[in-house]
Amino acid sequence: MQLVNNFLKDYRKMFRLLKSGETFVALDTETTGFNCLTDRIIELGAVKFNYSGVLDTFQTLVNPLTPIPSQITEITGINDEMVCKSPTVKECLPDFLKFCEKSIIIGHNVQFDLRFLKVELERINKKELNNPAIDTLQFARWAFPFDEKFKQTVLAQKLGVTISEAHRAGDDAWVCGNIFLRLIKATASRQKI
Repeated sequence: MQLVNNFLKDYRKMFRLLKSGETFVALDTETTGFNCLTDRIIELGAVKFNYSGVLDTFQTLVNPLTPIPSQITEITGINDEMVCKSPTVKECLPDFLKFCEKSIIIGHNVQFDLRFLKVELERINKKELNNPAIDTLQFARWAFPFDEKFKQTVLAQKLGVTISEAHRAGDDAWVCGNIFLRLIKATASRQKI
């Protein structure tokens, strides 16, 4: 599935973009599986920030209206009982879209999250999320071209970002936002100020 998002890929301009006053939303989704056409979102997490710091957070469990596979529960800790009284995608995505308005989306392998959001928005007949986006996975590959491992947990450790609760959307979004900021710092000599 091709996404039409405006991906920002000139990583030499990230510091300038940050300092310009732009607002960013680091986001993460947890899902019932890996296929956006058949699986569903079970958690949304996001952190809104700018050059001055964190502005707001968004986090909700999502009732997928389908059982959560046991292997997903093992990874995320999220089970059917936890989501049974949570809002559905139709109930929570409008608030999430409002949260993301006029912001640049940041995510680690962000295409995964954006594909799920695109399909879920189509299911409920809502407009697409067309915000510009930055993929910290690709940014890290540019920053560290000789490294071989780019998992978010590996990058967090390399860059000194603390992980509280891996594979939970809120913490993963917070970690991603901090990785973005530390990647800018780690490439300071290559940034176009």
